[in-house]
Amino acid sequence: MRVPSAPTRRTALAVALLTIATATATTASAHADPRPVRSHAGSLVLIGGALKENNTAVYGEIIKRAGGPDARIGIITAASVPESQDPDADDPERCSNSACNGAYYADLFKRHGAADAAWIPLDIDHVANADSDAVVAQVDSMTGFFFGGGDQYRYITTLLRGDEHKDSKVLAAIRAKLAHGAVVSGSSAGAQIASGPDMVSGGESYEGLRDSSAPGYFDDPTRLGYIPQGGFGFLRSGLIDTHTGAYGREGRALRLAADTGHDRVYALEENTALIVDRPGSNRERMTVLGTNGVAILDLRDAHATQAPEGWSLRGARYSYLTSGDQYDARTWAPRVAQGKQPLTATTTAPVPANDDVFYSAANPNGTPYSFRTTARALASTRGQTSATATTFETGPRFTVTFSKNRRFDAFTTDGTSAQTLLALRIDIAPR
Repeated sequence: MRVPSAPTRRTALAVALLTIATATATTASAHADPRPVRSHAGSLVLIGGALKENNTAVYGEIIKRAGGPDARIGIITAASVPESQDPDADDPERCSNSACNGAYYADLFKRHGAADAAWIPLDIDHVANADSDAVVAQVDSMTGFFFGGGDQYRYITTLLRGDEHKDSKVLAAIRAKLAHGAVVSGSSAGAQIASGPDMVSGGESYEGLRDSSAPGYFDDPTRLGYIPQGGFGFLRSGLIDTHTGAYGREGRALRLAADTGHDRVYALEENTALIVDRPGSNRERMTVLGTNGVAILDLRDAHATQAPEGWSLRGARYSYLTSGDQYDARTWAPRVAQGKQPLTATTTAPVPANDDVFYSAANPNGTPYSFRTTARALASTRGQTSATATTFETGPRFTVTFSKNRRFDAFTTDGTSAQTLLALRIDIAPR
């Protein structure tokens, strides 16, 4: 069975998927969602992708929230290609389709201590199952759910109906389970699909900054696209992006948020979870768990400008929360985990030059987590209040300016290196 630990930057959309009409586009400030906002008793565990088999903390958290030793996990892998489109479907060592991926995750959850875990038979070849009473009964027997990676638009095609994105019977059952205390988890596309309006559908940072975003799903994997109606709407207090630092997606996340009128993005890193308690309520609280972190991109005071020389953004804020840190979505307030101490910057060496801030796919010598690297280096440098980094591409080349201000703070666990960052100012401009 083959599940890539770090999927490619874009999974090709199957021919069978429906196209999105641009007539569904909403205005930048309109975020209408036909599904009512509810106060959920359950929780979300959203992973930024590349969840490792040995990540006992994240698997264990999902299982604990699903009932511990009594947990029954429903596995949904409809974002994968179906067996009919997998040339290796008959090879258990090489297959990568919805059924074998479902079996893979079911086995993993049982190995991590779930009482049971089973694939829910949904994919783009079995769309009718989403309205099957038998499959609904299977969902109702579960105490938690895990959505696998792939292409999030396949989840839309499989589990939502019509231009208004009405719930299929299965999705309605999962939504009801969440409202009554179940945990819903997902990785990569399985986390993206939790989004409300304007869910990202693809694109790269540089092309997004240069060309803007547009509603739809595009064959060009570099074009920044979004689905105006969104995903399942489990988390609506901000946009969601995944594989953020590993694929250099900070730029596309900021551009999409600015274009669509959102003032917050939860930018999830790989092998790391954002745990959301009571999603959709005024008591929504979040906790980070994992080896990397979650960036909170705050655009409340940001201003975007389009000029002949290119697009610019001034006054965004970047916070990077690491394991144990918490966040109150209603008050926008982070709470740094116990055991982390304010960082006293000691180095006087200048922040290293960075000419590929968004880890371009076009740069064979690029480095992942490049944006975060510059942010942390500035935090650790005494006497330097700002640093700049640029895009690898030119025409125009964009400059990102990182600035400490009175709101900025940094925290450490080892006394020397920055881990958690709060409210670092970000400006982007062409040159």
